[in-house]
Amino acid sequence: MIGPTRTRPLAVLAMSALALVACAPGSSLPPAATSAAPSAAPVRTDAAALGNVTLTVWDQEVRGGQAAQMKQLNAAFQAKYPNIRINRVSRSFDDLNTTLRLALSGNEPPDVVEANNGRSSMGAFVKAGQLRPLDAYAQAYGWKQRYPQSVLRYSSYSADGKLFGEGNLYGLPQVGEVVGLYYNRAKLTELGLQPPKTWAEFEAALAKAKAAGQVPMQLGNLDKWPAIHVFGTVQSRGVPADQISTLAFGRKGASWSTPENTKAAEQLVSWVDQGYFNKGFNGQGYDPAWQAFGKGEGVFMIAGTWLMADLSKALGEDLGFMAPPGAAADAPPVATGGTGLPFAITAKSPNPDAAAAYIDFITNAEAMKVLTDTGNLPVADTAKQSVPAGAQQDVFTAFGTVTAQNGLVPYLDYATPTFADTLGAALQDLLAKKATPQEFLTTLDKDYKTFAESNG
Repeated sequence: MIGPTRTRPLAVLAMSALALVACAPGSSLPPAATSAAPSAAPVRTDAAALGNVTLTVWDQEVRGGQAAQMKQLNAAFQAKYPNIRINRVSRSFDDLNTTLRLALSGNEPPDVVEANNGRSSMGAFVKAGQLRPLDAYAQAYGWKQRYPQSVLRYSSYSADGKLFGEGNLYGLPQVGEVVGLYYNRAKLTELGLQPPKTWAEFEAALAKAKAAGQVPMQLGNLDKWPAIHVFGTVQSRGVPADQISTLAFGRKGASWSTPENTKAAEQLVSWVDQGYFNKGFNGQGYDPAWQAFGKGEGVFMIAGTWLMADLSKALGEDLGFMAPPGAAADAPPVATGGTGLPFAITAKSPNPDAAAAYIDFITNAEAMKVLTDTGNLPVADTAKQSVPAGAQQDVFTAFGTVTAQNGLVPYLDYATPTFADTLGAALQDLLAKKATPQEFLTTLDKDYKTFAESNG
């Protein structure tokens, strides 16, 4: 996604803000393996005793709340460990994806990087031996007690990079993400509506907004990946969560060409036919879209929690957020989500112990409070945080409810190393009416089955 941090989202990113776009996709094929990942070795956790170190950190925490928490935590880390200097390189999600692959293949890569969880990024880097397995540090710092396995699986791969969701730990995220419905409270009031409690009520609200001359739903899909979150939300209304997880983690024996997925694709097309999206949505960028929503253009927007801080700043008390409603008001919650981009240690870093100390510091209990105070959604200790009523509380409630009931399903672009590009392009064609729902799903199955059958 994230992603942006993509990531998504409760993520918002930050939460809604929290972006995650995170979760947004990468693009290239995996590089050829260059060297094996370093084996486990004794680790040192006393950062103050490591001597003078310059630690180069690449991150994509560039939006308001994301940038604020990173600046604050970096300053606190350097104050506690004056022997370690942080050389921070901050890039947008897309720029980081573009430059990270080349940087990791060089002789002097950064020490710490935020790497998209998906196969085209983290999976490819693991396969190429470019990231260090962190299990020894997880043991030393107690990360597996801090984070549940349901979260750690999003940063876990087998050593050969083939299996996603199990194996070694290669990164640690700061934020949680969930994709849900942002809504403009004032506009709902104008329309005589309440936040929808069922999926049918949501669609009825879209229809009423359209009839009243409002933009029912804001979307910017020029970057292709944003529609992945919209499709995933529609899909999870009718496709069982375990089937979505099987597809998203690229396991054998599954298919996209099912009646349930066909129905989801057909519903998405029906929204286009009924004019529920803003005009020109397929040619509008992601940032202009959420910024337009922040200016009051649109009643709803399906996006991740990584946008929460920025949208709260723009809309104030008019901003609301909720997990996607189910068929019935009491239906178990199901939503696309997971974590923001995890922080990983590169295999060639000469300072792995300092890097691990840094990652531990920006993900500890105090860091979770900083994330909360800066409008982000902490992935750990979420229930322990105190937040004011409003959009931020909405996000914390949605994330807590979905995770407590094991309702998070993975981002769909995780499925294969090339699936982000395949799914993003296929969705653009579907939304532009250049492909039928059946043709759309056939395109997905071709990529998916080719990978699943060759992945061992």
